[in-house]
Amino acid sequence: MAAWRPPRVEELLAEARRAFMEEFGSEPELAVSAPGRVNLIGEHTDYNQGLVLPMALELVTVMVGSPRTDGLVSLLTTSKEADEPQRLQFPLPSAQWSLEPGIPQWANYVKGVIQHYPEGFPAPWLQCSGGQLSAPGGGLSSSAALEVATYTFLQQLCPDSGPIAARAQVCQRAEHSFAGCPAASWTSSSRCWGRKAMRCSLTAVPETSLVPLSDPKLAVLITNSNVRHSLGSSEYPVRRRQCEEVAQALGKESLREVRMEELEAGRELMSKEGFRRARHVVSEIRRTAMAASALSRGDYRAFGRLMVESHYSLRDDYEVSCPELDQLVEAALSVPGVYGSRMTGGGFGGCTVTLLEAAVAPLVVDHIQVSCRSSTAGQPPSTSLKPPTEPRC
Repeated sequence: MAAWRPPRVEELLAEARRAFMEEFGSEPELAVSAPGRVNLIGEHTDYNQGLVLPMALELVTVMVGSPRTDGLVSLLTTSKEADEPQRLQFPLPSAQWSLEPGIPQWANYVKGVIQHYPEGFPAPWLQCSGGQLSAPGGGLSSSAALEVATYTFLQQLCPDSGPIAARAQVCQRAEHSFAGCPAASWTSSSRCWGRKAMRCSLTAVPETSLVPLSDPKLAVLITNSNVRHSLGSSEYPVRRRQCEEVAQALGKESLREVRMEELEAGRELMSKEGFRRARHVVSEIRRTAMAASALSRGDYRAFGRLMVESHYSLRDDYEVSCPELDQLVEAALSVPGVYGSRMTGGGFGGCTVTLLEAAVAPLVVDHIQVSCRSSTAGQPPSTSLKPPTEPRC
């Protein structure tokens, strides 16, 4: 089975326009897109105010639409992965507007951004359709891409004057209040900061620096385990609470302020499980800083070693991996020319990310698929080959 490659943005846009015309009987007036993202390293550090190293992807969300005059919002999704229903209509937001039962999850992301958009709204409202290439639950932040696409769409109707960080915070509030997931703002801001041949090194507070990754001999391979997670109802909130409890026990505002020596010295102040969770976060923050430095000087072997350490820490200390993810990582690492591989995203399923020599990428894809066919799972994962190119924002 050949590696899956994403359709062009133009193809997604054409499909969204076709769906819009069929649904509303006219051509859309506006069109926007926002990319997904993958974490090269820095997992579960975000809500601990720690470092994250994501990069934007060619897996995008597009949205097309037009204003309307009756004060209603009409939404249509063309995503095959969206939960039902795929069509929805509701009135303009008000002070009483809130999360409602029966609203599909994809629509709550849109509704949340509308509610928190800072510039207010004119009397006419909108109708729009859109589609996504990265499915929810895959660890590629398709939900944040939908939020940023919605925010960008609203900017075309009511321009805002705030900085990128403020836009990301709006998307974060939408995720908290309407989607029920305590995500960090960097997941949205990495979509706003993407640049050609650049990767964003972010923290949970608005501090951003761009890290170059432009070597044409490199490739980034994203492999989907086809195990879907749901962060809002999974162990994600539990891990977050455990980290907060450890920070409080040590008298710190967040785990970003904790050194490994301090954590070891305060071991008796926390549960064994809490200690392991914090040990991952504290070591992962340090790994992410070291990885950004290695990437800047072109030391891909050092970067790869840190990726592998990150995966094992996520597997053993944070306990958010799963057998399918572990299998994908080990299969990738067994091929010469692979620098490093790890799970990416919240865990319990989703994707792995692998840094490797571009020349060996087809061999790695074939080896992963053969390994999965011979496993008890039997079903080979879908793979997406993504060399470092310019993300579309």
